[in-house]
Amino acid sequence: MIKEIKYLIFTIIIFIFLFFTARYYFSDHNIKKSYRSLTNINNKINLYAENLPILENNTNDIIEYVNETKTKKKKKYNFWELLDKND
Repeated sequence: MIKEIKYLIFTIIIFIFLFFTARYYFSDHNIKKSYRSLTNINNKINLYAENLPILENNTNDIIEYVNETKTKKKKKYNFWELLDKND
């Protein structure tokens, strides 16, 4: 009997916590605060974006192409032959 009362109290506490959390989360006051916060962040991003320096492009002719044939002859190894050679 005491065990069931204990579980009942625990579930009531959990539901009360969830109820008040959802009530605060969906309240008009919280929605207004979050919207104001988002607009402040957007304003700060726009302010910093205006003050960013534009760097000059200095990457012209950086890549040097090497003309090599891709048909190199590679020696094919077998796994067991490699083990035998190391003995």
